[in-house]
Amino acid sequence: MPQVTLVEAVNMALTRAMSEDAGVVVLGEDVGVDGGVFRATLGLLERFGPQRVIDTPLAEQLITGMAIGMAVEGLKPVAEIQFSGFAYICIDQVLNHAGRMRHRTQGRLSCPMVLRTPCGAGIHPPEHHSESPDAMFAHVPGIRVVYPSSPRRAYGLLLAAIRDPDPVVFLEPTRLYRLFKEEVDDDAKALTLDTCFTLREGSDITLVAWGAMVHDTLQAAQRLEQEGVFAEVIDVATLRPLDMDTILASVAKTGRCVIVTEAARSGSFAAEIAANLAEHGLLSLFAPIARVAAYDVVVPLSRLENVYLPDTERILAAVRKCLAFG
Repeated sequence: MPQVTLVEAVNMALTRAMSEDAGVVVLGEDVGVDGGVFRATLGLLERFGPQRVIDTPLAEQLITGMAIGMAVEGLKPVAEIQFSGFAYICIDQVLNHAGRMRHRTQGRLSCPMVLRTPCGAGIHPPEHHSESPDAMFAHVPGIRVVYPSSPRRAYGLLLAAIRDPDPVVFLEPTRLYRLFKEEVDDDAKALTLDTCFTLREGSDITLVAWGAMVHDTLQAAQRLEQEGVFAEVIDVATLRPLDMDTILASVAKTGRCVIVTEAARSGSFAAEIAANLAEHGLLSLFAPIARVAAYDVVVPLSRLENVYLPDTERILAAVRKCLAFG
């Protein structure tokens, strides 16, 4: 079983899906000749040809509209937006057309497309390249929003997204693209969408995260174990629809919860999870729900990202405050 990075796992999943289904096509800026800005589509043009790997103009709304049209006509397009900071213009197409197609046509048409985009901070690029717009997409009815946190989950969840009959926004954490490797078996097995993954069992506190923040949260859990604190770590993975049952069951066991997101604090998806916990799990809590998030400012340039992003120390501080309560 090969050891691969997250971006290599994405490439593996795309190759597998295109090999199995001639209706799967890839489109986006520089996805063909250059293999994508992060090389996630490297080699696909040579293997599958220009009719299935399509270099488009630099026009994100056009890319999304093309994908919707292809999906309605029976193809399974996987469209790449180079950075999530360029994806905001796509929300018009995703909200008004992709997400409403099944409802609008009373089930006669579906929209089996995937909109992939690298997102998140931590690689020190210029502006427009470091946002994490997960909450914005999660607010759109009729779509799924998936945010993997490891090579193995990126492979399995992307296969599931491509095979899904409805539109999926697939957010890929750029900081994790090449941060570590993991064994990934190219076995064509999809992971289940719409469910959280419990990565670490614990009894003292529940830590909830997704995307790149799962990496930092697991590091915090390891540190806590050395102090005699056993944290349960949950990877949300699919933000919409949200699997609250797994989170509620964990909090019923531990009585405490810290939610970690790299998005700006106000209006973040962490607030949605906290609201659900307050509505449905209040009587299980021994301490207030804590959120660890980025600051309510524009993502700063270059090395200042390290100050902006939550890190292990901020997670540990939130945990200790929860544990000290009551």
